[in-house]
Amino acid sequence: MSNATPFTGWAATAAGAPLERYSYDPGALAADDVEVAVEYCGVCHSDQSMIDNEWGISRYPFIPGHEVVGKVVAVGSAVQGLQAGQRVGIGWYKGSCMHCAPCMEGAHNLCGSVRPTIIGSNGGFADRVRAHWAWAIPLPAGLDPALAGPLFCAGSTVFNPLLAFDVKPTDRAGVVGIGGLGHLALRFLNAWGCEVTAFTSSLAKQDEAKRLGAHKVVASTDSAALKAIAGTLDFLLVTANADLDWTAMIGTLRNRGRVNFVGVVPGAIPVHVFNLMPQQKSLSASPVGSPAGTAKMLEFCARHQILPQVEVFPMSRVNEAIEHLRSGKARYRVVLDAGA
Repeated sequence: MSNATPFTGWAATAAGAPLERYSYDPGALAADDVEVAVEYCGVCHSDQSMIDNEWGISRYPFIPGHEVVGKVVAVGSAVQGLQAGQRVGIGWYKGSCMHCAPCMEGAHNLCGSVRPTIIGSNGGFADRVRAHWAWAIPLPAGLDPALAGPLFCAGSTVFNPLLAFDVKPTDRAGVVGIGGLGHLALRFLNAWGCEVTAFTSSLAKQDEAKRLGAHKVVASTDSAALKAIAGTLDFLLVTANADLDWTAMIGTLRNRGRVNFVGVVPGAIPVHVFNLMPQQKSLSASPVGSPAGTAKMLEFCARHQILPQVEVFPMSRVNEAIEHLRSGKARYRVVLDAGA
């Protein structure tokens, strides 16, 4: 045991189990780490997957939470650029090696030894959490900390491709899925300047999609509707976790168009090279953004006042919040208030 004050949070003790109060010794604060007092933490589908051990890598007892907003309360001896009292956010990753080629290029999110916040570690459904200083991103003053948590995972994930693949304001862009990721992607692409098409399995969401920034709405399961917009999109961002007619989706692209996946679709994607080659179309996927990319995303959000649409639960009602997410009722993200 170290001399550190124990951290207390809400932990699953077995796959799918309700979360219970749990304390653990975090050990000594590493020289490059900051300790953050959690104020708010988003609830992501990845938290649910880890609680249920869907990926087969969970270790119990396990505290979820990787969309943290809070204030720095302690800094290690080698920390740069942060100080106690500063409000920061921590997302899916909380550390990287800082010396490999991707890290030296600013692509810390592609580091081969990048450290996830909740894989092999305890997360932010707690009073405290720690991260390497480079991954604790200062929150701009213009963003409401009670709403900003999901920006550090969902927001960074859908903003990253805009930078990585040079999406232009003149592009026609599509978003597949209007959920936790998709509702932010619609807002980002609209503010970016694109003509935005939303693809949804339910046209009942048509008015909501337009409110969020879509100029057009197409049923993702309507083959005639997909055929009608064939050859019109420069960029198609897939945020949904569903198997669709990928040949038809690729068909919506114009020359040099790209389909990029940020949602983990369950099945393999059957693609014939002749659906790509003649018009130089591309398929790709991308993870959450780098610290620098996330900071740019936050600046963009502050400039355009883009925040996720959230429902706030007290941390003490964390199990109710998780069930709300499981039921598919969340519109569109759930945030836990650690002070309630």
